[in-house]
Amino acid sequence: MKHIEMIQVFLSGALAYISARLGILFPVLLLLMGMMAADYITGMMAGKVEAAAHPDDPSYGWNSKKGAVGIIKKVGYLCVIAVALTADYVILNAASSLGFAVQKTAVFGLMVTVWYLLNEMLSVIENAGRMGAPVPAWLADYIAVLKHKVEENKQKGGNTK
Repeated sequence: MKHIEMIQVFLSGALAYISARLGILFPVLLLLMGMMAADYITGMMAGKVEAAAHPDDPSYGWNSKKGAVGIIKKVGYLCVIAVALTADYVILNAASSLGFAVQKTAVFGLMVTVWYLLNEMLSVIENAGRMGAPVPAWLADYIAVLKHKVEENKQKGGNTK
């Protein structure tokens, strides 16, 4: 087997294992990471458009400090998701050790990940508007309503359905 094929087999196996372990959370995490990248890119582009529109004002535009802060914030998102997944793991294992019947799902991890995904979607729409792209108001409103529903459901302690 060639070197490239071995890497492909290893990566395929690793992704299959992670997908099997995380279940529905895996595609949601992939969507979140895609939206994080889209938010970062659209944020840089919006900064460039604003800088061109306001060439004499240094407060407009993109700079490496803003970019670094954005990346650090996104790493913080992933840390919060990791904490939520850890809480799910601890609760599920403690409940089964104590003899409680608990549904085997990642409730906190999934809800936190969906909340961050919706937040990133809103940010991409906001950045597109800053670039001058026409954004349907109903789309931003719909995503905001979904985010609000996730927040309400989280506060009530409900599931994600």
